[in-house]
Amino acid sequence: MAHLSLRPQPLGIFPAPTGYLVIPPVAGAEEVCAALLAGHTPEHMPDALRFYTLALVDDRESAWRALAYDSSPEAHYNRFVLHSDPDIYPYLRKQLRGDLAALLDFVAYMVGLRDAPPDADAVCGEIAACILPAHAADALARQQYDAAIAALQRAVEEVRHISPLFAAQLLDRLATIHAGISQSAAALQALRDAVKLAGGGRRLDLRAYLALRLGMLCQDLAHGQRNLLIEANTWFEEALRCCSIESAPDLYALAHYRLALTILALAPAGNGDQILRERAIQSLRESLRVYTCDTHYEQWLNAQVTLANALRISSVASPADHLIEAVRLYDEALASRDQECDPIWYGRLLANQGNALFHLGDFARARDRLIRARAIFLAHRDYGAAALLDEALVEIECRGLGVRG
Repeated sequence: MAHLSLRPQPLGIFPAPTGYLVIPPVAGAEEVCAALLAGHTPEHMPDALRFYTLALVDDRESAWRALAYDSSPEAHYNRFVLHSDPDIYPYLRKQLRGDLAALLDFVAYMVGLRDAPPDADAVCGEIAACILPAHAADALARQQYDAAIAALQRAVEEVRHISPLFAAQLLDRLATIHAGISQSAAALQALRDAVKLAGGGRRLDLRAYLALRLGMLCQDLAHGQRNLLIEANTWFEEALRCCSIESAPDLYALAHYRLALTILALAPAGNGDQILRERAIQSLRESLRVYTCDTHYEQWLNAQVTLANALRISSVASPADHLIEAVRLYDEALASRDQECDPIWYGRLLANQGNALFHLGDFARARDRLIRARAIFLAHRDYGAAALLDEALVEIECRGLGVRG
């Protein structure tokens, strides 16, 4: 077989191995391809394409068996994708030609049966876009960044107009390379293009992931720049519109946590942005529906402490409830980690908890926490932090609130 008779193929839309499978030219296949290219699985698939439905739910063995009695070139190739038997590869390489031969060599390279990816110059469109990222990865392994970028840029252009969802995923890879070599502007542009391309398809999970990635990059590059923080906020909210705690709990939690950080960075310490801080507090609570001490310790600890800090500085009309909750959250965070693991971090939490206790009027416990924090700072020569606590302790004494012990 010289070339695939049905084009374009939904390559690269779904995770491997499904993303490498091809659709044979059976009745109804054109409509199925169109739906798959948009990221949508048709409710009613032709019987001849049952293998693809099984592959989509990661039932690789059943998908392979569904092709057992199909002698078409596409079926031979698809069986190799699902079960890459090294003994079968040389036989198939003699049988297949054109697009299928190029894809076969590509899959063989991906599973370690070839030392180099196949030449992409003899193919075009989604076939070339499937092969070119392998050339990019090969170039990256040799630290040839310009070659890797050029390969991915060509892949994007090969498929941008025929498979936007595939192009979006290629742009995500391109953004990773740009970010890794400090080409921040190019990385941002690649992700902005990726989110735009993903917007026309039904892969909400992909759009959520790309929006989260873009928001995180904007946030990490912001360094106080309000325009980038506002853009980050927009993308985190977009990610949350495209996912749920049921469909993607980890993505949902991370988007809420990052959204909270962005909002807190945009909200000054005064009373004017209390509504913003309340939104941040709500997002932190949402992230803690997923993050627990047992399942996501580091993420839980970060969200827990950030929530406690946000509650502590919150300026609602009746702050007692927020302060009481902040004290409890600090207690849980302090109990979860030994002081010796990160003494300065531990001291800061003690100081923040002492501040919250002071504003609650629990002066004995406040003084205890501040003294303990001060001792940690002095022991580790953080004299500036210790001096700030000296001021707080003097204030307690001057107001006649000191508790001797």
